[in-house]
Amino acid sequence: MDAHEVNRARAKLALFVADVFASVPRKDQRAKSDCYLRGLMLDGRRKSIQPMAERLPDGNEQNLQQFVNQSTWDPVPVRQRIAQRMVPLISPDAWAVDDVAFPKDGRMSVAVAHQYCGALGKQANCQVAVSVHAVSDSASVPLQWHLFVPQEWADDPVRRRKTGIPEETGHQEKWRLALDSIDELAEWGLVPPVLVADAGYGQNADFRDGLERRGIGYVVAIRSDVTAHPHDATPTAPTWSGNGRKPQPRYRDKPSPVAALAAGQGRQAFTEVTWREGSRGPMRSHFLSQRVRPAGIKARRLAQAAATDHNSWDGVLPELTLLAEWPAGAEAPTDYWLSNLPADTPIAELVRLAKIRWRIEHDYRELKHGLGLDHFEGRSWNGWHHHVTLVTAAHAFLTEQRLAPKADTPDSPSTRSSTPSKTC
Repeated sequence: MDAHEVNRARAKLALFVADVFASVPRKDQRAKSDCYLRGLMLDGRRKSIQPMAERLPDGNEQNLQQFVNQSTWDPVPVRQRIAQRMVPLISPDAWAVDDVAFPKDGRMSVAVAHQYCGALGKQANCQVAVSVHAVSDSASVPLQWHLFVPQEWADDPVRRRKTGIPEETGHQEKWRLALDSIDELAEWGLVPPVLVADAGYGQNADFRDGLERRGIGYVVAIRSDVTAHPHDATPTAPTWSGNGRKPQPRYRDKPSPVAALAAGQGRQAFTEVTWREGSRGPMRSHFLSQRVRPAGIKARRLAQAAATDHNSWDGVLPELTLLAEWPAGAEAPTDYWLSNLPADTPIAELVRLAKIRWRIEHDYRELKHGLGLDHFEGRSWNGWHHHVTLVTAAHAFLTEQRLAPKADTPDSPSTRSSTPSKTC
């Protein structure tokens, strides 16, 4: 937004701030949140505190620094209000689990470590956050954030103290942080219609089992080397001699990689599916849906643990749907997903859900390049969470304006743009 657009939207922004930041106890802090959101939305390449303060007529760098980095206001109730306000507006088709990297120099910014940095596509110094988003084809909004704490930070009391990491916060795998987020959102009265995730999460049998135990349907990406048995494979046990432990039922044939199972059906088994209208026309490719039983030691242990009587487990692994994509011109299938949705779910619906993550990738570009998600220069735990929450609020406000019914005036902020990228 330019300065004129920001000024025109100030009345609506004031009402938004009054609602979303109602949990912030002090009036002056709520006023600073309004100021910070305007700074994030105002045109400008850099959205760290100093350049934002310079661009705002009421910007005060010292006040904004204190508000974001030292103030003790709790960001969680603010995120809760954003989530409860935005989910009914978006009417999500799914929730998406994702993680995002923030490249950082040095070693004293909270939770920075040398790890895989998706933003750079290589190992580098960065922070990593796990997020959960409500998603439809027309919009998405972040619902919850967790900053990933590497093991080296969990074991470093000096850096923990300097950056203000809470005592109860330690190292947890990203998939556990995602499940924690889902549980927290459930406490707010929000549950996903379906959950989608990339292979970093879908590959993990423990993560899929966690969703099953919570009664959550999913369509999650996996790698081509995940192994599975055909759905009609049957475990058998050798005849017991009467001596020693009774043999357990086992699948006697080795499981196959999902790539082999899908390719083995032949290209003729793949159906053309169109899942949405893209900027250059219909998005379509060829897909196959088949029932399989994911294999592996972890899958067997989880299935046995889920059995009522471990001693009488029949060895049968749970049945899921494998979705595979074989694009025109490709020599073999290229992408794979697993789903626990009902076996009669139409393949077009599976494809639409598998592909719906495009929306959060689009909105992540807006969050980063338009609203400065990764421009925060502070080092503290509180500062990072305050900044991320404020960026989420700015994104939610702009999404509301874009989805609002068109006003009568042709230059209304809600009618000037059809995508957040134009307003950011």
